[in-house]
Amino acid sequence: MLDHINRALGDTKFTSYWLDDPSAPDVEESLNAHIATDLLIVGSGFTGLWSAVQAKEQSPGRDVIVIEANTAAIGASGRPGAILSPSLMHGMENTERLFPGEMAELERLGKENMDQFRQTIEKYRIDCDVEWTGELIVAVDEQGVSDLEDEYRLYTQHGHDVCLLNHENVLEEINSPLFIKGLWSKQRAGSINPAKMAWGLKRVAKQLGVIFYENTPMISSIASGDAVRVRTPKGSVTANKVILATNAFTKHQKKISTRVAAIRDRIVMTEPLTPKQLSSLGWKNRQGIFDTRSQLNYMRLTKDNRILFGGRLGYFYGNNTDPEFDKSATPYVRLVEALYQTFPAINGIKISHAWSGPIALNTKMTLHFQHFHSSKMIYAGGYSGFGVTASRFAARMALAIVDDRDIPERKLSFTQTKPGWIPPEPFRWMGIKLTFYALNTYKTKGGWRDAWLYLLDKLGFPLKP
Repeated sequence: MLDHINRALGDTKFTSYWLDDPSAPDVEESLNAHIATDLLIVGSGFTGLWSAVQAKEQSPGRDVIVIEANTAAIGASGRPGAILSPSLMHGMENTERLFPGEMAELERLGKENMDQFRQTIEKYRIDCDVEWTGELIVAVDEQGVSDLEDEYRLYTQHGHDVCLLNHENVLEEINSPLFIKGLWSKQRAGSINPAKMAWGLKRVAKQLGVIFYENTPMISSIASGDAVRVRTPKGSVTANKVILATNAFTKHQKKISTRVAAIRDRIVMTEPLTPKQLSSLGWKNRQGIFDTRSQLNYMRLTKDNRILFGGRLGYFYGNNTDPEFDKSATPYVRLVEALYQTFPAINGIKISHAWSGPIALNTKMTLHFQHFHSSKMIYAGGYSGFGVTASRFAARMALAIVDDRDIPERKLSFTQTKPGWIPPEPFRWMGIKLTFYALNTYKTKGGWRDAWLYLLDKLGFPLKP
């Protein structure tokens, strides 16, 4: 089997399939001057791009500048599985765990956010290979079946168009020997090409008058009278207000890194399926799929019928967001093995691309906000892997907070609280490595692994087996 997998990875590009695209926009000039603006946005991933577009939609005459350490979408936004989900808080179960009294309102806001996400694509004609095919959660064991039934209760309680699939039904949707039951949420879910989405948002922002500077990292920030001065390598920006849209990239603000860990999420992408291979899988409805394991796998089809298959989290010392190890075949071997076990009909298919991307993990596993310089600078991030659509909502909220607009959503608990503290290195590295090992082995070996995961659950991480 190992030789089989190594052959599949023999000609793989260890870079994001989404970003390996000749249609990427031209690189913007870097900042080489000292300038001023009303609103500065640091980062041009989804949070920063949504902040820029919405800021200009709300106030067309407002001066908005975006600085980016590299180029648009080069970080997490150009690397996800990009399965669209309406949840703002990392799934309904997590929402109920954290905010049971506000769940109905958060679900309403999630549906509203998804509808507005779709309206933006259609209004500005963003070509992002969007498919509104729903999302399918599949159980791979009896514990997963119980989890699905709990999810079904929440979905129906909050008005989602959802159906529970028995074994025969789920095999009609997707042919895998591992899947024993399923939950198909049919509306307000689907998939996109995330790089095309981000580049489309950048195009829209520029058309609305936003100015971009790339290869312009933020070095530091200080209060400067009633404004904030952000220093860059060859210039500076003095801004009345600043949104930090940096998510997992936290080195410039230690306060953020005490609550956010940069976890690596790994993905492999197959070569395009032949018509025969695609037919053998079923998958006529092309849903994005998640399974119920603690270290879950997720999968989807691309426009040209490749399979994206993700999972196998990793962590690198010091919140490293660009590890060399993930640019080699070794970390993807077990992920390819899981792909073949999930879909035996395509066993041996070659892997065209393999990559990892940074997830901003925190104890709540959901977005949060941090305040700097008397709330003139706001950090929005920490999506724990569910930020493709939640980032739009986070951007809207960050604008309301930095502008001090009195909207009802600001009174909700999630805007008032921060996730728990995460220990510094070396304890962070040791704890995360131990946790991943426990997640991978607790079902077969039990013992201290169960106790460790229960302890983490009590400390705020929802990892109880």
